Amino acid sequence: MMISRALCAPLIALTLSGCALFAPQTPDPVVAAPAAAAPPPNPGGVLGENGQSAAALDQSTAADIAAATAAPEPAGERALGKVVVALGSPAEQGFWIKTSLAAAPGKGRVVTEGGQSVNVDLIPGTGGALLSLAAFRQLGLGLTDLPEVTVYAN
Repeated sequence: MMISRALCAPLIALTLSGCALFAPQTPDPVVAAPAAAAPPPNPGGVLGENGQSAAALDQSTAADIAAATAAPEPAGERALGKVVVALGSPAEQGFWIKTSLAAAPGKGRVVTEGGQSVNVDLIPGTGGALLSLAAFRQLGLGLTDLPEVTVYAN
């Protein structure tokens, strides 16, 4: 079977134009999306889209801080284990830790690797451990830190 010259030219043109579909695509430098900028640093512990400071969100009273920093009573205290903590919800006030190490609600304390200590309410949790904003601040931790702490139950 012979294909006529009249059909051959358009057929070759269609075949070659289809090759462009498989050619590697290179972005047009004028149209290319800009590279994502690095997130700005978090000076002064600014939280949220409204730019509220950690100090403004932490509503701990002097009595709350005194109770959280009171010397622990080592008698009867038992270590539950070590856990990496992230900052919990700033909307939940107080000194607390939510962790799977706590089998039941109770009183306890957390101690950083540097020896800083704060008394907290132990709240049973699942997944990653969360530490309250007030506890993070009292321990002198950066809000984006993921420190390892030792958890004790009274």
